[in-house]
Amino acid sequence: MARVGRVEETGNPLLPFRLLDGQGAEVPAVAEFLHHMLADDASPASLRSYAFELLAWFRFLHAAGISWHLAGRAEARDFALWLKNARKPPRPRRPDAPAPGSVNPVTGKAAPGENYAARTRRHARAVIRSFYEYHRETHGRPLVNPFPQAKGIEEGLNSHHNPMQPFRRPSRRAAYQPKEPKPAPRAIPDQAFNELFAALACNRDRALIAFYVSTGARASELLGVPQGMVAPEEQTIGVVRKGSRALQHLPASADAFVWLRLYQQEIWDLVPKGPKQPLWWTLRRPFGPLTYDAARWCSPGPTGCSARTGPCTICGTARPREWFATRT
Repeated sequence: MARVGRVEETGNPLLPFRLLDGQGAEVPAVAEFLHHMLADDASPASLRSYAFELLAWFRFLHAAGISWHLAGRAEARDFALWLKNARKPPRPRRPDAPAPGSVNPVTGKAAPGENYAARTRRHARAVIRSFYEYHRETHGRPLVNPFPQAKGIEEGLNSHHNPMQPFRRPSRRAAYQPKEPKPAPRAIPDQAFNELFAALACNRDRALIAFYVSTGARASELLGVPQGMVAPEEQTIGVVRKGSRALQHLPASADAFVWLRLYQQEIWDLVPKGPKQPLWWTLRRPFGPLTYDAARWCSPGPTGCSARTGPCTICGTARPREWFATRT
C-alpha cells in the first residue's frame, strides 16, 4: 500500500498534530475531529495516536479509490483483513535483538511480532468508529458508520456498576472487531532480579529500579516525576497517571529513597533545582531530562536474559515494599 500522506507535529497547543494528504494539504475532517478530542480534554499523546490510526485508514481508502465519506461495510471488512495480514514496516534492530514474536524465557515478555497485534487492530477499529460517529452526530453524514456497534448492547451497560461485582460484557463482539487477547502474567524471578540489581553501575539506576519495583507505576509516569513530588517523610512519590492524568501519591520502599538521596547528592551542583524541575537526569554532559528511550539502556540484561530488561518489563514486576527490603 502506498505511503500517501503523513502526520505532522505542529507545535500549536490548539492542534498539536494534524493529518496531511498526499499533496501536503491538511485533511479538514480529521482536523475537526482532533479539535473535538482536544476540547474533550484528550492528551496530545492521544491525538497523535488517533492521527496515525486515521492515517492508515485514509491510506487504505486512497489505495481503494474511495472517499472517506463514501466508505461502507465492504471497505471496513477489507481494511480489517488487510490489518490482520499486513506486516509492520521494518525497523532497525540490534544484532542481539530477539526474534519477532519470541518469548523471553526469564521475564515471560513477548517480543513484538511481525504482524499487527490484536490490541492494535482493536484500537484502530475504535478510532475509526469514533471518527465516523462524530461526523454522523455533528453533520448528519455519512449516514452509515462502516464499523457498526455490537448488537445487543444495552444503553449504559455498566453505568451503575457495583464494585463488588464483575463488569458486564456485551453479548457478542462487534463486526470486524478482533477478539480481546488474554495477557499472560509475567515477572522477573528473584534470582534474575538480584543479578540485575547487582549489575547496575550508578545510584540513579538503582533508585529507578527500586521505584519501578516498589511502586508498580509505569516507566513513563516515574520518569516524568518533578522534584517537588517526592516526599521522603511520607515515603511516597507523586506520579501523573497515564490515562486519567490524575496526580497519585504512591508508597515506595525506604531503600528507594536512600538510593535517590545518594543520587541527588552526586548531582547536587550539576543540575537545576526546583519543585518543577525533573527528578531524573542524564549522566553525561550536557545534562538533560532522562527520557524513556535513554532509560531503556540503563538496565543491563541479567544472566539468562536474551535481551535487555527494559523499564516496562521491570514495571510489570511490582512487589511489596517489605519484599524489596529483603532483596536489597
